Amino acid sequence: MTASRDTVAEAARPAGSAPSSGRSRARFMIVALLFVVSTLNNADRAVLSITGTEMQGDLGISEVTLGYLFSSFAWAYMLAQLPGGWIVDRWGARKVYAGSVFLWSLATLFQGFVPLFGIASAMIALFVLRLAVGLAEGPAYPTNGRVVATWFPASERATASAIFNASQYAAPVVFTPFMAWLTHGWGWPSAYFVMGGIGIALSVWWWTAYRQPRDHPRVNQAELDHLITGGALVDIEKPAPSGAKSGVHVWSAVRQLLSSRMMIGLYLGQFFITTIVYFFLTWFPIYLIKELGMPLLKAGFTASIPALFGFVGGILGGLISDALLRRGMSVTAARKIPIVVGLLLSTSIIACAWTSTQTVVIVLMAMAFFGKGLGSLGWTVLSDTAPKEAAGLSGGLFNTFANLAGITTPIVIGYIVDLTGSFDAALVYVGASGLAAALSFLLVVGRIERIKLKEVAR
Repeated sequence: MTASRDTVAEAARPAGSAPSSGRSRARFMIVALLFVVSTLNNADRAVLSITGTEMQGDLGISEVTLGYLFSSFAWAYMLAQLPGGWIVDRWGARKVYAGSVFLWSLATLFQGFVPLFGIASAMIALFVLRLAVGLAEGPAYPTNGRVVATWFPASERATASAIFNASQYAAPVVFTPFMAWLTHGWGWPSAYFVMGGIGIALSVWWWTAYRQPRDHPRVNQAELDHLITGGALVDIEKPAPSGAKSGVHVWSAVRQLLSSRMMIGLYLGQFFITTIVYFFLTWFPIYLIKELGMPLLKAGFTASIPALFGFVGGILGGLISDALLRRGMSVTAARKIPIVVGLLLSTSIIACAWTSTQTVVIVLMAMAFFGKGLGSLGWTVLSDTAPKEAAGLSGGLFNTFANLAGITTPIVIGYIVDLTGSFDAALVYVGASGLAAALSFLLVVGRIERIKLKEVAR
């Protein structure tokens, strides 16, 4: 059986590639691919934050209206999570992710054409296209969680999840200056055209490069054994035996997940973490421009500094968690220690309300983003807890609660800024969310373990 499989795998290897004498490392290529796709995912949802001030001048958009435009993506994205999770459970990661990337990139590209509609119609078109991006991105993060559970053993799962989750910091580092440069030099529609084109090309790359572990031409038997022994769900897409019941009863699974205190704590924690994320994805560049008086191009580059610290914190959190697990700590302790420490550090953003010095603000933001990155292990905990029969669905439900913050955060901050004329109270709101997230993981989640559904067949 083993020899036969290795023969098939060898025959499927690309020309010029040699089999590894030891354990292959195809899983690292997979997580690199996840990271690239997720970076574009986060960049495309944040284009409006870079182009927003220019669009306000061209289209006469108020602060409150801009807040609603920011949240329009999140409304659709949140509603798409459960269907997106079910879709990836039904049709698999390769097909679903390729289609998802293509569709959200097409909707991004079309946003560059909205000035052709005139001011009133442009607003409607922009709102609808933001909804379309949110709907198309729905399967993305449930697929990420499913792929990590498929391709990584428990002892490497936090690092793998941290890598793809760090894309939310890599996106501002790489794309915020780039999009600001495009907007400054060629007008704001150019940012949408370029980002949409990049995504369409990336959808083809995913389709070409992604396979399940048993089907991947660069996976040898040693790596496959390593995955299986470590608890990776390598057969998650394997068809059920003939005559067996298959599939998950969606609403039964949802009810059981919602009845778990552990999962409720996880959902609450991720909601508050995502509040911090959406401040940085939406209002942060505008805060730099309007509150601190930075020109657009400088704001684009400055916004990348805290994001870089968030990226480092995100990777470090995963490495620390996996190291603690390998040293003999329980999964619960290994995950919660970096989460709680990091999220408490993220509350340093509150101090920005008492200073307007640009350098001090950036230092405090960098500390907060580093802490938030360190504590962003929610997707790791999900991979540790999701029932194998409904990994995509579980990820969809998790991300539904998380992205409620994508609706509330832009609107709440929009009203705060409109009513008070400053961002001070908004910064306190964001910092308090970090504290609430830490308390959710510390006091509500309890022991971290994989859920076993009582009823999984239709």
